[in-house]
Amino acid sequence: MTNARAYLANRSNLLASVLVALVVAYIGWKVTESPEQALQFAFNGMSVGAVYALVAMGFTIVYSTVWFFDMYYGAAAALGAYGVFYLRSSETLGGLYEVNNPVVNGIFALVVAGVVLWALHTAFYYRLRSRFGEKTLRIGGVILAVCAGAYAGAVLTFPSNLHITLAPTIAIIAAIAIVVCGRALNTRIFRSNLQKVPTIALTIGGIAVGVGLGIWLADSPGSKLYLSWGVSCFIAGSVSLALYRGLYVYMRQRARSPLVMLVATLGILLAFSALIVMVFEPTPRPLPEPFGNETWKVAGASIKGFNVFTIAVACVGFVGLLWLLKMTTFGRTVRAIGDDEEVAKVVGINTTVIIAIVFFIGAVFAALGGLLSGHDTAIQPRMGLLLLLKGWIASVVGGIGNLQGAILGGFILGMIEQFGIWDLAGEWRDVVSFVVLILFLSFWPTGILPRK
Repeated sequence: MTNARAYLANRSNLLASVLVALVVAYIGWKVTESPEQALQFAFNGMSVGAVYALVAMGFTIVYSTVWFFDMYYGAAAALGAYGVFYLRSSETLGGLYEVNNPVVNGIFALVVAGVVLWALHTAFYYRLRSRFGEKTLRIGGVILAVCAGAYAGAVLTFPSNLHITLAPTIAIIAAIAIVVCGRALNTRIFRSNLQKVPTIALTIGGIAVGVGLGIWLADSPGSKLYLSWGVSCFIAGSVSLALYRGLYVYMRQRARSPLVMLVATLGILLAFSALIVMVFEPTPRPLPEPFGNETWKVAGASIKGFNVFTIAVACVGFVGLLWLLKMTTFGRTVRAIGDDEEVAKVVGINTTVIIAIVFFIGAVFAALGGLLSGHDTAIQPRMGLLLLLKGWIASVVGGIGNLQGAILGGFILGMIEQFGIWDLAGEWRDVVSFVVLILFLSFWPTGILPRK
C-alpha cells in the first residue's frame, strides 16, 4: 500500500512538473512572438488579479476564522458595485436611469440601526451599567441607534448631497483618529512625561483638522463618487455583521455539518441576486468613470490609470490586513479563534464579537473588489457569484486559509486567465479559470503557499 501511494505521488508530481513546463514554454513563446501584446496581457492580468485578490483576502480572513464557506461574499461584492450605482445613478447614462427606492433606504437604515445598537451594547453596556443603570443605558442606546439609522436613511435618500451629509461624520472620524493616533505615538516616542505633547493640544489639533476637512468636503461636490465607495463598503460590511450576529451564530450552534452553513449562505446569495434584479433590472449598467478615459503608453501597451489604482488598492489592502493580523491584539485573537474557537472561549476571548468584526472586514474587502470590477467593466446581477468563485479559485491557487496565498493566487489567476485567452475569444476566460481550479485540486490541493 505504501509503495502504491508513493508511486501515485511521484506520478502526480511528474505530471504537475510537465504542466508547469508547458505553461512556461507557452508564455515564453507568446512573449517572443509579440512582446507588446504580452506586456498588455500581463498588465491586464495584474489589474483583474487585483480584484480577485481583494475578494480572496476577504474570503480568507473569514474562512480561516470560522472554517465555513460563506457565499454571502458574492452578494457583498455585488452590493459594493450596485451601491455605487445606486448612489451615483444620476451621473450615469446622462441621468436617464435614476434609482432611489424608499423601501431599500428603509431596509438599510434598519440594518445600520441594528448594528449600531449591538455595537453600543457590546462596547459600553457592561462597563457603564453600574454607574448609569440598565434602563438608562438601554434607552440611550436605542435613541442613538435610531438616530444612526435615520442618518443612514438620509444619506441614501439624498445621494446628490452626499458630500454635505457625510461631511460631519468624516470630520468627527478624522478628529478622533488624530487624537487617538497622536496619543499612541506620543506614548511610544516620548517616554518622559515632561516631553509629551499635552492631551488638550492633541484634542484641539484634531478638532481643527476635522472641522477643516469637513468644510473642505462640503464644498467639494466632485468627491461624491469616492464617498459612495465608502458608503457602499460600509453597507455591505454592516449587512454581513448583521447576518452573522442575527443568524449565523444560532445556525452554527445547531448545525452538525459545514454543509448546512454552505446551503444557508447559498440561499442568502440567491436572495440578494433576485433582489438586485427586482430593484435594478437584469440589464448590465456602467459606473461613472473615476479617473477619466486617458491611457498611458508603456512599451507599446495601453495602461489606464484606474487599473494602476486597482493594483495599488489590492497591495495596500494586503499590507493593512497583514499588519492587523500580525501586529495587533485583535489579530492575535483572530488567529487564536481560527486555531481553536472553544479554547479561545475558555481563555476569555469574546469570540462572537471578534468574529462579527471579521465578517465586517471580509465583506468590506469583497465590496471593494466588486466596485472596482464594476468601474473597469460593467455591473450585472450575476457578477457577485462570478467574483465569489474567482476569489475562491484564487484562494485555492495560493493556499486556502493563507492571506499571503490569497493575494498571490489572485494575481496568478488573473495572469493565467489573460494569457489563456490569447488565441481564444474572451468568453473562454471563465473556462480557463475552472481548468486551473481542476488542475490545482488534482495536483496541488494545498496551493502554492499552504497554511501552516
